Amino acid sequence: MLDARFVRENPELVATAMKNRNFPWDSSRFSELDEKRRAVITEEEALQAERNAMSKSIGALMGQGKKDEAEEAKAKVRAINEKLDELAVAHREAEEAMHTLLMSVPNIPHESTPVGKDETENPEVRRWGTPREFDFEYKAHWDLGTDLGMIDFERATKLSGSRFVLLGGMGARLERALINFMANTHASRGFKEWWCPSLVNRETMTGTGQLPKFEEDLFKTKDESLYLIPTAEVPLTNIHAGEVLEASDLPLRYTAFTNCFREEAGSAGRDTRGLIRLHQFDKVEMVKFAKPEEAYDELESLTEEAEYILQQLGLPYRVITLCTGDLGFSAAKTYDLEVWLPSYNDYKEISSCSCCGDFQARRAHIKYRDPENFKGTRYVNTLNGSGLAVGRTMAAIMENYQNADGTITVPEVLVPYMGGVTVIEPE
Repeated sequence: MLDARFVRENPELVATAMKNRNFPWDSSRFSELDEKRRAVITEEEALQAERNAMSKSIGALMGQGKKDEAEEAKAKVRAINEKLDELAVAHREAEEAMHTLLMSVPNIPHESTPVGKDETENPEVRRWGTPREFDFEYKAHWDLGTDLGMIDFERATKLSGSRFVLLGGMGARLERALINFMANTHASRGFKEWWCPSLVNRETMTGTGQLPKFEEDLFKTKDESLYLIPTAEVPLTNIHAGEVLEASDLPLRYTAFTNCFREEAGSAGRDTRGLIRLHQFDKVEMVKFAKPEEAYDELESLTEEAEYILQQLGLPYRVITLCTGDLGFSAAKTYDLEVWLPSYNDYKEISSCSCCGDFQARRAHIKYRDPENFKGTRYVNTLNGSGLAVGRTMAAIMENYQNADGTITVPEVLVPYMGGVTVIEPE
């Protein structure tokens, strides 16, 4: 959430940022609400000062025996109190209108975020690994997994509907192996591991920016009191909602495995075959809380953590920077990691690592104190990144490690997690 004062004092900067994000920013509406809110506050403060002065005069008038004047002053105080009651309602309504407006406005891109209209203008930062050249006719993971008895899409549809997956045998074991490998790796590299609820309340979803803007993309209970999380970023970030952290404890580094649930309304026809875009999937997430001056260095190291997982698995990938037109709602800067998938003959997103500045912290009221450097409290900066999306990682392993005889070689780092299995063969 943007700071109203910042928006008021930097109208051109905000207008340019929203234009670069392709967001229909109505500056006149903001100004109208802001002026109304400030006018109410000014009137309230003036009346409160008048009431306080008049209240003090009542005692003096009574002491001087001026009873009639004192009663007249009391009547004026009562009238002022009634007016203040009306203004309190107007103040609350003005605050709510401003809050509603700002809750729908995306974050301002960081100065290092490239300006661009959409995903076609995301610059590439670097590549790692070389895509494999096959000397046989390779298979897509949805065919390979079916042939090996790892994936059963038909029974998943019978159980739940389209865009769900049922993993069996070595498919289930590989999924579990990847989860444990990722979680153990992050935990061994300075991230505190958490086990989070999959259902959270509306306030929690609002804190990270999923609500109110993305309501249609969320699964929820019938009374809308609880929502299934689309990512562990939601509960992990909100662990400290409403809290004041200590500067000496920052940065905090958290990780968690969760199931993730996404309605993804409007995405029909895009990557709906196989494991790329599902309504339910597994993911290991990383979240950080950092001082503002350290946040973007933490973003670089966060991205490196996700890259480390891909490097350990030996999967070719590239890193791109999202331009302003492709940036997520809460993010100020984002790196996407894209893994090579032979079935697409292209790179596909497998991790998104973002710095949100104080955007989420304002919504969730997460601050920190640093008495050696400033008085009071300030908002922390939050960061999040996939480390990694498990289903997409499985798809990449299956396709990149497949053999001519239809088997799949297990990456060396996963063999201990697979109970010593080195090759996945037909059941």
